[in-house]
Amino acid sequence: MKEKYPTDVPAYAREENGAPAAYYDDVDVFGREEGHQIKYKTLSWELVAILMIAEVVSNGMLSLPSSLAIVGIVPGLTLIIFLGVFATYTSYLLVQFKLRHPEVHNMGDAGLILFGPFGRELLAFGTIVFAVFATGGQLLAGQIALGALSDNKLCLMLYTGIFAIPTLLCSFPRTLDRLSWLSIPSVLSILVAGIVGMVGTGVHPTPGRELSAVKSSNFYVAFVSITNPVFAYAGHFMFFILVSEMKRPQDAMKAAYTLQGFATTFYAVFAVVVYVYVGDNVASPAFSSLETKWMKAAYGIAIPNLLIAGSLYAHTASKLLFVRFFRNSRHLHDHTFVGWSVWFLLILIMNGAAFVLAVGVPIFNYLIGIAASLFASWYTYGIAGAFWLHDSYHDGDGVRTWRRKWFQTLLTMTTFAAGAFICVAGTYVTIKGIADAYKNGTVGSPFSC
Repeated sequence: MKEKYPTDVPAYAREENGAPAAYYDDVDVFGREEGHQIKYKTLSWELVAILMIAEVVSNGMLSLPSSLAIVGIVPGLTLIIFLGVFATYTSYLLVQFKLRHPEVHNMGDAGLILFGPFGRELLAFGTIVFAVFATGGQLLAGQIALGALSDNKLCLMLYTGIFAIPTLLCSFPRTLDRLSWLSIPSVLSILVAGIVGMVGTGVHPTPGRELSAVKSSNFYVAFVSITNPVFAYAGHFMFFILVSEMKRPQDAMKAAYTLQGFATTFYAVFAVVVYVYVGDNVASPAFSSLETKWMKAAYGIAIPNLLIAGSLYAHTASKLLFVRFFRNSRHLHDHTFVGWSVWFLLILIMNGAAFVLAVGVPIFNYLIGIAASLFASWYTYGIAGAFWLHDSYHDGDGVRTWRRKWFQTLLTMTTFAAGAFICVAGTYVTIKGIADAYKNGTVGSPFSC
């Protein structure tokens, strides 16, 4: 009997009556979910887009105007747009790899395919570390917001603790479908907060402000500013987990296009408008440059976004380990005492670790930079190139496929090299920043106000 599909059509692309092929469900990380008490594969691409935006477009955008102040509006804006396009390309490579390998749930699983058991442990470790550090970063952003709203009348550590409680509670749902509905007000909050911030700078522009089209600076200063837009797009480490809980993974790129289109446009407009009205002395986070009433309004409106983003990061770290422990087990899909006990424990550990790091490590902001340089540089940019090189080599005829598709090969190799450069340079400037901070005596004490 003649096969319905040509042999060069991968199983993930084959469909029956508009539904994913049976092959995909058989090897997919969550398998067939009929009759299960807890169903994970429930997300539409629209909800995944909302989750992606809630995760990516958050406090990172508040540092973008300060990047323009360091390198100038022309190179800064060019970089923001270029990185948005670049992140869209790497999103495409990640999604194609996931569709080709439906058993991949997270970066650790991808590392197993690329580099064997060591790659699995390394990339899984990096995902957990970066997610916990990112949760801590959101707690610090929440601390700044609550402090601004109350004129810093309380100990800063107390603000962090107050913000950590709802972040913890919102992390508990087992499926991303529950968090996706919480992410809708999250996206609205950061959108409205950004608009309020832009209006606030326009109503109260900085008198005598200075603007620069292009500014020259040394490598250290320039790259520190460049890391802001580089890591403002750093959400790809969650993409495999998000796509794994979709009804139709084949629609994942619709969500990715929505994310990157929104993020790139919003980042560019926000950075330019705030910089133009505030000038070279713009603060980071940018809301702190606003007149007091506008600053409080912007920070207050942004709080739901900061909270949900932190919850998503903690959920991601917990979900990676939970699926690792219970894959192909009834504890994954049923309401068992063991399953729920382990889930609660993981959520508590991840949120607790983020809180302790945020309030107990004086150089935590720098450690976030190191984690982003070591891991997010690869997850968002570099490793996507390795995904295409691996699949094209093993699914085709080896090096001959690379030669035949020379342009794509060159592009993915350049992507890999870019990730390596960001990793090395970002780590260098962050470590230098730590050394300078200790030298200048600007490092505070652990658990201080």
